[in-house]
Amino acid sequence: MSVTRIPADLLPDGGSPVRGVVFDMDGLLLDSESLAMEALVHAGRDLGVDMPMSFCRRMIGVAADGCRTLVQETYGADFPMEDFFARQEVRLREYVDTGRLVLKKGVLPLLDLLDHLRLPRAIATSSSRYRAVHHLDLVGLGTRFDAVVTRDDVTRGKPDPEPYLTAAKKIGVAPEFCLALEDSHSGARAAHAAGIRVIVIPDLLEPTDEIREKALAVVTDLTVVREWLQRMS
Repeated sequence: MSVTRIPADLLPDGGSPVRGVVFDMDGLLLDSESLAMEALVHAGRDLGVDMPMSFCRRMIGVAADGCRTLVQETYGADFPMEDFFARQEVRLREYVDTGRLVLKKGVLPLLDLLDHLRLPRAIATSSSRYRAVHHLDLVGLGTRFDAVVTRDDVTRGKPDPEPYLTAAKKIGVAPEFCLALEDSHSGARAAHAAGIRVIVIPDLLEPTDEIREKALAVVTDLTVVREWLQRMS
């Protein structure tokens, strides 16, 4: 169960203050995961392959090489991998460019608070730089972050900690003073492995017991995070 209020004393006396925030992008800032999943299903159909939504959801938050491994293990070495993901990219671009991409609840008020508190912020995403820049610009967030770390900027994607460690370094904040915001299991594992406290805001995946143990809190939406940071400041 997700909470609608984080206890103000969640970080007791002596706990490290939050000096920087690292955001996931898809499913956390942008309501894009459902579009990406739909695009995967349709790309499979284009190739005559029945790819159920339950399978596609296993790719949420996973780096591109991990997604390719998952597809190959499931559909075989002869599966037309590059054609499949190229078709998915075209489908997703169609959905995005026809106005279906929107912000998740609470994004702008949270960013406004970070501006007020003068807290640096970054994005750590499994998406490509091309997709990240295009999507962020489209929804008006292109200038709201101090750094954007994509799958093109790291050698190992989530759940490896490299994306989060890279993002923390780019904003000049040590991991123990950062807060990560994630929706996916893979992303939460990556932040936790980087030594960064993580708050999980579920999107299409419900958190497991493992993820709840790793998370500082599991909350309903970003407005809960905003209220907590405001009380903590």
